[in-house]
Amino acid sequence: MLHPSYTDLINVVNSEVEPGEHPVVQSRYSIVLASAKRARQLIEEAKPMGEDAGKKPLSEAIQEIYDGKVKIIGDDTEEEENED
Repeated sequence: MLHPSYTDLINVVNSEVEPGEHPVVQSRYSIVLASAKRARQLIEEAKPMGEDAGKKPLSEAIQEIYDGKVKIIGDDTEEEENED
């Protein structure tokens, strides 16, 4: 079993959303994409330093999202900014 679960991650990411607003993450697909993007960032950050992290990048990315160290920005935010 995956820990934290998809449901836990979705709840953490959407915890700062005000009632009545659209949630940032609405599906497992969004969590998977965000985790994969963050894992790629961690890999790229480690390359120049020649580091080989003991923890797998995807596991670290998921934990960062769960701990609130990484914020997921919804696509509709970019669309709203571009409309102005």
